[in-house]
Amino acid sequence: MTALVLVIVAVFLVALLPWASYRLSTRIFRRRRRRDDTQLFHDCRHTAPNRLFRMMPSSPRCAVCFIAFGGLGKVLGITPSRKNPKLCDACFERAPVGGYAMDIGVLFADVRGFTTMAEHQRPEDVAGLLNRFYRVATDVLVKRFAIVDKLIGDEVMALFLPLFPTLGERTCDVMVETAEELLRGVGYQSGKKPWHAIGIGAHFGPASVGNVGTGEVKDFTAVGDVVNVAARLQAKAAPGEIVVSEVVYERAATRYPQASPVSLKVKGREDPVGARVLDPASAHHAR
Repeated sequence: MTALVLVIVAVFLVALLPWASYRLSTRIFRRRRRRDDTQLFHDCRHTAPNRLFRMMPSSPRCAVCFIAFGGLGKVLGITPSRKNPKLCDACFERAPVGGYAMDIGVLFADVRGFTTMAEHQRPEDVAGLLNRFYRVATDVLVKRFAIVDKLIGDEVMALFLPLFPTLGERTCDVMVETAEELLRGVGYQSGKKPWHAIGIGAHFGPASVGNVGTGEVKDFTAVGDVVNVAARLQAKAAPGEIVVSEVVYERAATRYPQASPVSLKVKGREDPVGARVLDPASAHHAR
């Protein structure tokens, strides 16, 4: 029995060594930055240690690499990511600088009338309302396994990565569901006046995803036209509206079968963008 336990421990340590070296060695990180970064997320999920981490009885754990935040993860210094505490910092903040080309969903939610509100209210009152909005937004986004990319003044930007098993082919559906929940979170569909007026835009398309910056000053984000289009669609949304691109609508059409197509002229683009304006009150929830 003792010999069997020793064999199991030895196999585990041998399997763990490459992963630990990859994650924790500054020298390996520097070398990794000079290489093609397209294997970053693949390496997070498809290595021998990750398969072992799935079987280890400890929770909560990272939704990407499966390492637990307690137990072995605590020993290795693994902590929840500030982008989403359901993910770990080793997969995001501590990942090397570089981009991974992939299709993603991008969502923007913006507080309407913020400039006027800031002009007529005390700064501390404005900050309180913003923090209340941020709490609602981050709670909803974290629950949906979105990456909270940025809190930009009166706006929230979130990324939805289809490689997450909780998203996958349902990424666009989840984005629309998230947008609906954000609106409910600020008081829409409650029978009362919303305590914040917000508009939401969403798009799906190719982007370069990963850490940008240099040295320790870096940030995990997405770069590409998909980000620009999502931001422009959000700017077209009236308070309480969700404006999505045709790409998103095609993947989530069953929720809003009556949404009419619109052609929007957006800043920075010569050609109009095909989109749909969604009214959550008329959403048809497929069962």
